[in-house]
Amino acid sequence: MSGYKILLLGGTGLVGSEVLKVLPLFKKIEKVFVWARIESPAHSDSPIEIQTVTWDSFSSGKVQIPEGIDAVVCCLGTTIAKAGSQEKFREVDYEYPLLAGRKAKEAGVPAFLIVTAMGANSGSFVFYNRVKGDIENALIDLKFPYLGIFRPSLLVGDRKETRIGEKLGEAIATIIPFSLVGMRKYKPIYAQFVAISLLKSLTAGLEKTKETTTPQLEIIESDQMLDLGKGL
Repeated sequence: MSGYKILLLGGTGLVGSEVLKVLPLFKKIEKVFVWARIESPAHSDSPIEIQTVTWDSFSSGKVQIPEGIDAVVCCLGTTIAKAGSQEKFREVDYEYPLLAGRKAKEAGVPAFLIVTAMGANSGSFVFYNRVKGDIENALIDLKFPYLGIFRPSLLVGDRKETRIGEKLGEAIATIIPFSLVGMRKYKPIYAQFVAISLLKSLTAGLEKTKETTTPQLEIIESDQMLDLGKGL
């Protein structure tokens, strides 16, 4: 049996880049297509293939989901400050993932996994959380054979840009007793833990699709990722 083939969206971001780092630990994953806006040199001996794709070319149908894909892993995400407006933020965190979800479902991709955020809720008064909840609900409605939703707390790791909130979170993590009952869910989480959780759940989720025709929905909270990401 050949290994799994996945399409990674947001591969240059914090979580996406960690997915690529831990990929060699997952022998069942044979090939990873990464969509990027800039060209990258090809490496014939690598399971990672970077393709230059724009969202305009994807939405217009000029670019299709690669043939034989077993799962789409969506690590797309920005901040309102970086996006420049709420409209642009929603475009990246809602419209792009939903477009990918719809195209993946049309192509018969059995699994879709997405990183949202702790507190995602379409009924929230907080715009950020509301958008995250909206995309979760929209993807659930597509009824993938397996849908994995990952809700990390404050992400920490090796970002290309400095975020004040992240630095503050790292400082807070050293003084707040997150080991107390009910507090562990709020502990800042390293992106590597999220990446490992994604790939563990991906392989397990694909196995579940072979056992049942009932759509499988799995929502993984931040404290669960702290456990899933502890090793292989």
